[in-house]
Amino acid sequence: MKKIAGLLLASLLCVTSAFAQDDFFVRLSDAAMELTRQRVTYDPSYFTIPYPNGDVPADKGVCTDVVVRAYRKLGIDLQKEVHEDMKANFDKYPKIWGLKHPDKNIDHRRVPNLMTYFSRYGEVKSISDNPDDYQPGDIVCWNLGGAVTHIGIVANKRSADNIRYCIVHNIGAGQVSEDCLFDYKIIGHYRFKK
Repeated sequence: MKKIAGLLLASLLCVTSAFAQDDFFVRLSDAAMELTRQRVTYDPSYFTIPYPNGDVPADKGVCTDVVVRAYRKLGIDLQKEVHEDMKANFDKYPKIWGLKHPDKNIDHRRVPNLMTYFSRYGEVKSISDNPDDYQPGDIVCWNLGGAVTHIGIVANKRSADNIRYCIVHNIGAGQVSEDCLFDYKIIGHYRFKK
């Protein structure tokens, strides 16, 4: 009897541990969904912001700000994380903007920099056309055409046809949840938990 009770307890602990790991991504998805209740105007302007834990004005933002704000709700400051990594590994990051050194005001607000950071410290997931491969809390990046990139978080909310999860992002209409996973060419798919 003691042996069976011990096995049941060990089994329960394994299930609880597995759930706790996945719980982070559900909470990240929930944090992103919470952002959709805030009115935000799309504004790609350069802002001088405090460091660490700096943010652009609460009523402004772009796609990267959705990701940064959702992670910040879970205690992860991507402004600091990306900046510190860029200071130590500037050569590993894209040189698209002609910068000679990191800029704590903007580096975390650039999709290619977030892609690099998530590739270095997160789990790089497969890119596919199978909606089941994209789960709540996943980070997805797209190429909108030319050199225009975009990023969003997979939400724990299903599309109207119940086939795929929606995306929380800001592509110009503020922080919204939309069924747009396959609307653009996917160029990155990540899971990141610090």
